Amino acid sequence: MAENPDPHDLFSLPGFTRPAPHGGFPAYELFPEVAYEIVHDELLLDGVARMNLATFCTTWIDEPARRLMAESLDKNIVDKDEYPQTAELEHRCVRMLADLWHAPDPATTLGTSTTGSSEAAMLGGLAAKFRWRARGGTGTPNLVSGPVQVCWEKFARYFDVELRQVPLRGDRYTLHPDDLAAYCDANTIAVVPTFGQTFTGLFEDVAAISAALDRLHASGGPDIPIHVDAASGGFLGPFTAPDLVWDFRLPRVKSINASGHKTGLAPLGVGWVVWREAADLPRELVFDVDYLGGHMPTFNLNFSRPGGQVITQYYDFIRLGRAGYTRVQSAIYLVARHFAEGLRALGPFELIHAGEPERGITAVAWRLVDGADYNLYDLSDRLRVRGWLIAAYPLPADRQDETIMRAVFRHGFTVDMVQLLLADIRRGLRQLTDNPRRTPLTRAEAGGFTHDARPEVPEQGPPPRA
Repeated sequence: MAENPDPHDLFSLPGFTRPAPHGGFPAYELFPEVAYEIVHDELLLDGVARMNLATFCTTWIDEPARRLMAESLDKNIVDKDEYPQTAELEHRCVRMLADLWHAPDPATTLGTSTTGSSEAAMLGGLAAKFRWRARGGTGTPNLVSGPVQVCWEKFARYFDVELRQVPLRGDRYTLHPDDLAAYCDANTIAVVPTFGQTFTGLFEDVAAISAALDRLHASGGPDIPIHVDAASGGFLGPFTAPDLVWDFRLPRVKSINASGHKTGLAPLGVGWVVWREAADLPRELVFDVDYLGGHMPTFNLNFSRPGGQVITQYYDFIRLGRAGYTRVQSAIYLVARHFAEGLRALGPFELIHAGEPERGITAVAWRLVDGADYNLYDLSDRLRVRGWLIAAYPLPADRQDETIMRAVFRHGFTVDMVQLLLADIRRGLRQLTDNPRRTPLTRAEAGGFTHDARPEVPEQGPPPRA
């Protein structure tokens, strides 16, 4: 090895003669170019984000959005005194969302940005819990839902709320209105329908759920509000299925959360929660904080966080508007339906959701018909060899014996990429048919992280009546 390495040859510089630090804090510094190259090269082992059809999150943004993110790296959105215009853009986004979701008076509606829809969902749940307590609620509060994203399990555990998840009866994939009466009682702080279910991508029928709760109240039962988890559907329905009633047009809907970094097209990570009216956000949940010389109200689980995602979300809103979002989201549905048609033609699959705008988000979910010598974990494994990440997983209770696959299509995924994916599915099916495994893969053997990874949900029936 040369005693004086060539400064123009990056890989002869000190730092490349030993593995990167793995354990204790490193003792010595590196040239920035060396440290960058080490990290850059290790990240080559990650999957290609745009080929990850298990994720709901944005994997493509345009160049102006990237510039805004870079220009906003040092903006702390919680410091509204120092960055008042960033705070103003956040307020504008809240008012725009209140208008998009048909709040009675968008100008006075309260809401906030968050680090993602999970935090936004928890804030909506906390507001529901405090409203229930203000109405005189005592004992253990509960939340009623169908199959939900794991953030609601976290909310229930962290904030001492019983989560009553209604099992999937019969051939059902979503929460049905006729199941509610058996699960709701005076301690139910809210029912949470999912507008874009994690497992299948299907919309739960918020209007029918609201009508069922109206009937329950009219018959002498409790008056239960709704919080809509629109993490994935909140930026789709208003543009591609505008006549579908799921939002503040239903008086029982008191709050909505959505993910800006999913179908909202913003970069990771930003979420939103909006309340129907100012009175629906209990005042005791809002903290008045003196920070760096300024006085400001705050209602978040996090404190300091970056402002770039909110700024870029506002950029998306004004760049696209209703017409642009309709065009972009419609194009993604076209891609999803093209994939569904190709998948159906391959033969061994039954489609659960085929990317119809009125039924669900820009996703396709399917199951394997009986009689195959392989399972969906085998297919997922075959696709992973080609770089595609597509989740295979069991349904929740009471259908845990049924395994499905789901592909989520996002802005930036094209018809041409669908053709490549279908060709690889066809190739994988041929390999599995010609070379059957003695024992098909299990979920654990298939490996790989999925957005829905969670502990198994035990079977459960209706709660005992008080």
